[in-house]
Amino acid sequence: MPTDFPSAARLHRPSEYAAALKGRRIARGALFIVSGPRQSEPGPARLGLVVPKRHAPLAVTRNAIKRVIREAFRLRRAGLPDGDLVFRLVSRPAPASLTVLKRQVREEADALLGRIAKC
Repeated sequence: MPTDFPSAARLHRPSEYAAALKGRRIARGALFIVSGPRQSEPGPARLGLVVPKRHAPLAVTRNAIKRVIREAFRLRRAGLPDGDLVFRLVSRPAPASLTVLKRQVREEADALLGRIAKC
């Protein structure tokens, strides 16, 4: 099923994150930078998330951001190029309700994934 999100679609080891973060910056938005390896790896796209406490101090905020990005990735995974993608939160979101934050994160994630899919 192309819309599932199995364990094989996620990065698990620190070495996998390190390889993707050392690579090139693929896309940038107001909140996130998406990094990937220098060379495309065989196999389907995989997702890694870095949401530091300094940019999202509340656990509920960090978890909501991760959930929204995972869902956006899950729906677009089939159209993405092979290789690992790491979404890294690089700026603190503006104070807003959780609903508004989720909408903002989803719009940016969809835009970034759309740009990556065109590459």
